[in-house]
Amino acid sequence: MIPGVLEDSLAVVVPTLDEAGNIDKLLGALTEALSRTQYEYEIVVVDDGSTDGTVERVRDWTKRDSRIRVISRAGERGLAGAVLFGWSQSQANLLGVIDADLQHPPELIPELLKATEQADIAIASRYAANDGTKGWNLLRAAVSRLSTLAAAPLISKKHLGVTDPMSGFFIIHRRCIEGLTFQTTGFKLLLEILVRGRIRTAREVPYHFGLREAGRSKANATVAFHYLHLLGRLSRDLVLPSTEP
Repeated sequence: MIPGVLEDSLAVVVPTLDEAGNIDKLLGALTEALSRTQYEYEIVVVDDGSTDGTVERVRDWTKRDSRIRVISRAGERGLAGAVLFGWSQSQANLLGVIDADLQHPPELIPELLKATEQADIAIASRYAANDGTKGWNLLRAAVSRLSTLAAAPLISKKHLGVTDPMSGFFIIHRRCIEGLTFQTTGFKLLLEILVRGRIRTAREVPYHFGLREAGRSKANATVAFHYLHLLGRLSRDLVLPSTEP
């Protein structure tokens, strides 16, 4: 037990940047799904400078439900950094993340929580079932598959059997990452956690990756550069001994 950490509690971080068109529906679905679990929970929205009213919409929710809060990061960017910052603001022993764009199904949360009872990390996987990427165009599907294949050698040594190391929807026990430092730029936090975290067991829960309903994708050339940089750094970390606890 880590001092100050609350047992049987979950913090779900929702990183946002101009997601006013999605946030109300997401928070409604999240609270409904979480109410069906036995865990104490909080939803931490970490906003990186939205100008479309996202923060104001979340504040309306916080007035009705104290388990929902919003944190604004002035002058900061990066999904991974937002997630890590949100986790640092919580004392929950289970740490989760879900995108705000409604492409991740909140109703999967109870099943992910159940999986964490027998594993260090529970991952919502697009590739654990055959139709997880149904509806994608050929280019997007190819890029996703190639990115996953590029990461495969990094996680193969852990023998975790993870098919979707790029997933942005997962729940992990705090003890697996406590005291470790991760890259705050880019989108692919899970990959680094799988390689560098104290993870011995992983469970995947299959799901269908939905299509964005509102707003626009944050993926761009900068994200791709950060991913390539992460791959290079993790490859070096596997060769060089770690100095972290």
